[in-house]
Amino acid sequence: MNKVASNEAQHIQRGSAPDHGIPFAEAVRVWARVAALSFGGPAGQIAVMHRIIVEEKRWIGENRFLHALNYCMLLPGPEAQQLAVYIGWLLHKTKGGLVAGTLFVLPGVVAIMALSWIYALFGNVGAVEALFFGLKAAVLAIVLEAVVRVGKRALKNNIMVALAAAAFIAIFFFQVPFPLIILSAAIIGFAGGRAGLAPFLAANGHGKVGDKQVADADSVLGETIPAHARPSLAWALKIAGVFLILWLAPVAALLAALGPGNVFTEIAVFFSKMAVVTFGGAYAVLAYVAQQAVETYHWLQPGEMLDGLGMAETTPGPLIMVTQFVGFMGAFRAPGSLDPLLAATLGGLLTTWVTFTPCFLWIFLGAPFVEALRSNRALSAALATITAAVVGVILNLAVWFGLHVLFGELIEVSGFGMSVDVPVLSSVNVASLVLTLGALIAVFRFKVGMLPVLAACSGAGLLSGLVSGTL
Repeated sequence: MNKVASNEAQHIQRGSAPDHGIPFAEAVRVWARVAALSFGGPAGQIAVMHRIIVEEKRWIGENRFLHALNYCMLLPGPEAQQLAVYIGWLLHKTKGGLVAGTLFVLPGVVAIMALSWIYALFGNVGAVEALFFGLKAAVLAIVLEAVVRVGKRALKNNIMVALAAAAFIAIFFFQVPFPLIILSAAIIGFAGGRAGLAPFLAANGHGKVGDKQVADADSVLGETIPAHARPSLAWALKIAGVFLILWLAPVAALLAALGPGNVFTEIAVFFSKMAVVTFGGAYAVLAYVAQQAVETYHWLQPGEMLDGLGMAETTPGPLIMVTQFVGFMGAFRAPGSLDPLLAATLGGLLTTWVTFTPCFLWIFLGAPFVEALRSNRALSAALATITAAVVGVILNLAVWFGLHVLFGELIEVSGFGMSVDVPVLSSVNVASLVLTLGALIAVFRFKVGMLPVLAACSGAGLLSGLVSGTL
């Protein structure tokens, strides 16, 4: 028996994680630091985590980091937050995962809640409107950049390009539900992978994440497998039961107490469904959330979804935290017998609870079985096709946002089973068009970072308000 196997056997006999010597208190401080620096969407957040956990602390190695990341990419929900849960769990069991995942979202929860209060109280003030007017142009440019970035990674052959185009046509012209698009893509990819078709077997790994490569053997954790990381049916049933109760018991209680038509029940049910189908990251699901929140539930106006996205882009934490703003405004506008701000606060927190509680479930339940997924060709192909379809969905989000940012009037045109909003060209907002073009040039031509673009566009929005006399 080699040294690694011997060490592993000793850890299993003791029934504890490896004695890696990383104090839990130090891990808490590091995860708080990761959370405070987690700006810039999932790509930036993953890069920050890699720099601190792998390159600086050397707690885990490159291959283990990428292995965890690839597993998180298979899951619904924000992959960066789930990656934090995974690594926290790997190092310090369940308590480590809970702390890492909670700290990762906590700054965003506080920041979005504070901005939502300001928005609800002062949203009609000229300065606030001008600020968010500028933010919308920057957000539109950032979403378009996400289309290009994800597209370069996912559209590796003509089959994947065709899948992305089909997804865009399905959701933009025919309003096919987002979950159905994802399910269809997964089935196509799984079947293609099982059949061994070359276009579906293209590598879907993330490759190099950071500047420094740390071998697993040279990391603090080493190459050993902690005892708690081994699959256990008893543990799986126990953890699944606990987190299913934490997640779904409040939803069931609201349904029983308030009925299906209450705003809190609608928030709980809708965002619980989103927690199951949010493959591909926040940009992909936001198109569906925006359309449902605006057109079905009437929680928001079209421009307000962009305002919320601007908040999420400029605060730490997962981009999907924008859903807290959606729930906040939905309850604010239908508070029932409650004070509107109290109802809004409860609505925002309820949204966050049903959005992120399942993320812990997916990791704690599935991570011990991750080795079984590592070399599964059919599952890798399913992930590749889902990612390709997501490109089309994000493009739909960009077009939908663009129409509402740049034009004041849209006309619905229907026929042949499809329906599409066509802009009235004479209603173009020239100031918004100029700002958007400037943001696009900054992002694509000069590679300016997200935060400087957001700051510049916000300042330009305030300047525009001063010039126009609306401030």
